[in-house]
Amino acid sequence: MKKIILLLTALALYQHWDRLQLWLQPVQASRPGEVVLYATQWCGYCAKTRELLAADRVAYREVDIEHDPVGEAAYKALGGQGVPVLDVKGTVIHGYAPQAIRAAY
Repeated sequence: MKKIILLLTALALYQHWDRLQLWLQPVQASRPGEVVLYATQWCGYCAKTRELLAADRVAYREVDIEHDPVGEAAYKALGGQGVPVLDVKGTVIHGYAPQAIRAAY
């Protein structure tokens, strides 16, 4: 009986591992002065934001919200409902807005 309970517990942990990771690892906030891009690989405006940052030679950290559960939680904490979301040294910019992005850095 103990083996069955242990097996069922292991199965439940396996099935809900992504939720458990969020609980076990706190959301990583961006460091002061850091530029963080919350994006997806398929998003055209995310690609335009990458190009803008590269053209302006801005160092940034990218978080793929579809493959990083901790990053997705940080994205949601910033009020993210669409991509891209850019955190420029504490200023949060939703969507692709070149003037706002350049003004933030």
